[in-house]
Amino acid sequence: MIDFHCHIDLYPEPKKIIELSDKFGIYVLSVTTTPKAWTKTNALSKGKNRIRTALGLHPQIAHERLNELALFDLLISETKYVGEVGLDGSPELKQHLPAQLQAFEHILNSSSRTGGKIFSIHSRKAEDLVLDTLARFPDAGVPVLHWFSGTKKQLQRAIDMGCWFSVGPAMLRSMSGKSLVQQMPKDRVLMESDGPFVKISNRAALPTDTELIKKELALIWALTAKETEQILLNSFSTICKLGY
Repeated sequence: MIDFHCHIDLYPEPKKIIELSDKFGIYVLSVTTTPKAWTKTNALSKGKNRIRTALGLHPQIAHERLNELALFDLLISETKYVGEVGLDGSPELKQHLPAQLQAFEHILNSSSRTGGKIFSIHSRKAEDLVLDTLARFPDAGVPVLHWFSGTKKQLQRAIDMGCWFSVGPAMLRSMSGKSLVQQMPKDRVLMESDGPFVKISNRAALPTDTELIKKELALIWALTAKETEQILLNSFSTICKLGY
């Protein structure tokens, strides 16, 4: 199966997560939170064909790491994936939105100049601003909105803009989250664990927990597990083949 948003480098024992993913044949997008973390995180997956490392600058710490944008530019040609990036308008982070926006715009511009990338984007409490910013950089690549939690109107706008969505266990715990998933185009939905940040039964979520997500999606979509799996695999295949 597929885990399109996992912080492998932030588990206590990252190599065990990679071994587990490899054992079960799971495709994993290993997202990073700072450009400085990319090289070591990418090295963890050396020789693993199913793991790719995304180059990121997490919005929650972007205001502290603007000096790493130059390093981002140096590394961006080494990967077709960018994440975790985006904006966070939570009350405790609103004061840092100008710095977040500076970083996000820089990243989108850098991606545009290098032919476009596939993104994993954080948009909590900043959905409209994220979409406004994406609209200004149409050549940046393919946006995948990670753990989208906006309104149905914002979701429809994202759909109309061609966004994709990665859905995880935390999102599927609430009726509002399930309702959003129901509105998403099935062929633009991917799965994510968001481990180790997300917890399942008092433990960090793992890439293998995508099996639980698949079961929930089958219920939401009123499809069999096999039909759901095929849709998810087709979607993953499609986004991997995009010319970025």
